[in-house]
Amino acid sequence: MQVRTFVQENFLYMHSNFHLADDDRLLDKGVIDSMSIVEMISFVEREFGVHAMEEEISDANFGSLAGIARFVTEKQSALAA
Repeated sequence: MQVRTFVQENFLYMHSNFHLADDDRLLDKGVIDSMSIVEMISFVEREFGVHAMEEEISDANFGSLAGIARFVTEKQSALAA
């Protein structure tokens, strides 16, 4: 998963033994903070060709790897329709 690789390379590079499950809350686990969420959103938009509207920037959509995957899939499906 490209998002997992991005998180590992940009936020967990100093913690190679850190286990991150798909449903783990990124903020709660200390993986990202309020500043790095902007970096995460920019990556998702650039990498997957989707745009996150302000109202879509939520814990449900960007709070976990599973949430991000769901968000990207839904946005790409909407673009293809």
